Amino acid sequence: MDDRQLHKLFSDMEIPAPSARAEQEALAAARAEFARAEKINEKNLQGFSHHGRLKDRTTTTREIIMSVLSGKHKVSLALGSLGVLAIGVSLTMHLQETSSLSSGYQGTSVPENAQPLEAKQPSAATDALTMQAPPAAPPAPQPMPAPLIKREGPMIQMESADAAVNSTTSRAMIAPAPPPAGIAAPMPSPETYYQALQENRDEFAEYKPNALKLVSQEPVSTFSIDVDTASYATVRRALNNGQLPPAEAVRIEEMVNYFDYDYPRPDSREKPFEPTVAVYPTPWNKNTKLMHIGLKGYEIPQAKKPHSNLVFLIDTSGSMQEPDKLPLLQSAFKMLVNSLEAGDTISIVTYAGSAGVVLEPTQVKDKAKILAAIDNLYAGGSTAGAAGIEQAYALAEAHFDKEGVNRVMLATDGDFNVGVSDPEALKKLIEKKRESGVFLSVLGFGQGNYQDDTMQALAQNGNGTAAYIDSLNEARKVLVEEAGATLFPIAKDVKIQVEFNPAQVAEYRLLGYETRLLNREDFNNDKVDAGDVGSGHTVTAIYEITPVGNATKVDPLRYGNEDTKAETKKGGDEYAFLKLRYKLPEQSKSRLIERPVTTKDSFATLEKAPSDIRFAAAVAEFGLRLRGDGDVKDVPYADIVKLAEPARGEDHFGYRSEFLNLVRLADSLDTNQ
Repeated sequence: MDDRQLHKLFSDMEIPAPSARAEQEALAAARAEFARAEKINEKNLQGFSHHGRLKDRTTTTREIIMSVLSGKHKVSLALGSLGVLAIGVSLTMHLQETSSLSSGYQGTSVPENAQPLEAKQPSAATDALTMQAPPAAPPAPQPMPAPLIKREGPMIQMESADAAVNSTTSRAMIAPAPPPAGIAAPMPSPETYYQALQENRDEFAEYKPNALKLVSQEPVSTFSIDVDTASYATVRRALNNGQLPPAEAVRIEEMVNYFDYDYPRPDSREKPFEPTVAVYPTPWNKNTKLMHIGLKGYEIPQAKKPHSNLVFLIDTSGSMQEPDKLPLLQSAFKMLVNSLEAGDTISIVTYAGSAGVVLEPTQVKDKAKILAAIDNLYAGGSTAGAAGIEQAYALAEAHFDKEGVNRVMLATDGDFNVGVSDPEALKKLIEKKRESGVFLSVLGFGQGNYQDDTMQALAQNGNGTAAYIDSLNEARKVLVEEAGATLFPIAKDVKIQVEFNPAQVAEYRLLGYETRLLNREDFNNDKVDAGDVGSGHTVTAIYEITPVGNATKVDPLRYGNEDTKAETKKGGDEYAFLKLRYKLPEQSKSRLIERPVTTKDSFATLEKAPSDIRFAAAVAEFGLRLRGDGDVKDVPYADIVKLAEPARGEDHFGYRSEFLNLVRLADSLDTNQ
């Protein structure tokens, strides 16, 4: 952003007359921020020296503004605009002096003879002003004008600096109710104001919901299992921000699999699953039933858990500087380090303009060194994600532990903009890397720039899982509470195939798993990649089926094959036949589990089904409701609460109670009811 554009951004703001004290504090804050910026320039290295780079001007500008708005220097929120304006005016002079240096070295290694600029000393008049004692009593607060906005119905949009340059749509916020007459409109919180200044470039892969299938024409359904949970956390973030999530952000299987279910636990690692099945009435359609398939993975005892060789691959590009990105990421990884065993090994690779090794393999017993390396990270530069992936895998392979778990843990907002960045190209890159025996975990952070499609491409093809971290509590859930499931695989390439009996079932549709569908012949092909399951993981899949004799959506064929009809009578009381294929982590040949789903697995009423199964049905119904599914779009949210509330169970960590609150929140936000 040049000086003219920066001036235009602030010139539209109406600034009230400041008090003397506020003026002192604003100028003192500006001086402190410029001194800090010069100190950063003196370091100006990221990782090792040959991977160093100076922060670009836009990054520095945003960082200074955020610091003031967040209240670090106790600048009054009532005079926040004055502080920003004072910084903006002074910053134009500062940037003119530093522009030749930053433009010459941005995104490149810094020459050894490069010297940081010397900070300008303030004048005596400035010193006298900033060091003056505050008045005995603070002045009365001044009314603050509302921010520059564009109104669009119940929403408002704040014009951002990036929007002025890129002519893109800025982030939308819910407009507060107008204040009573005579009372000044309140300013947004610093966090909300800062989010509004960011360009909203969240991207989600588009997909078509699974179509209804006729059993007489297509009796077999095949898909790869999925234990990712990113969609649920993304939906929660949107609702907590006062917005309904976009339909493509809602993946039913990830909503359902966010929760743990008390399915039977297998006793042997050689047979790591014991399928649970149930058939019960559909809450939203009296003519159909739900067929529920649940798996509980074998849980490795603590004493038998192998050592871990982990490579933290951390995105330190300029887009990661927001509080819900790199700072949250650092706190999350420190929690993980504190939960590991002394013999586990940690390495750290960062990537921005280029990739670099920040920490060579270090055992967790040297925890202070690992935590210091995490603390010393900062954001700046462009995003060479593919280069970072290459280097992280190379490091993991160089220190491969044949008896342990070898895993790259990628933490990013997914905005790869240097080198390989297309999801399909990244998919091919990861496909090559998974043959090394190194697994991949993908942790997403941030909003306004979150590239969910990239995250999915990486996780689905890297023998790994994807989670979205929107809070410290979610970081604790994924990296501490569920560390076994996140880190220790018990099975890979897990596939499910269901053959429906046309004598019992007329139609079916799979709820979710749209991005995990496989061809029928892929089930027996051990070369076809599929999902992976960690220690103690639960996996749930739900079909909606129409029993024969009930009203169907598709007319039956006039001409049928009598031989086929006679053959189906052999199925007797079977709704379907379930087959499950998996490989043990160290093996390349799959194993098979089979069992029928019969009328004995059926519950006459929904109330008689186990609480876990009823709760899973409520989560699936909520996902369909958010997605605008034709059969569920008119279901009252209150009905979902009514189904889920008595099925909460013990709910030790409050996740199910939180779900109920999210349903109620969606009810209050949905204006299309």
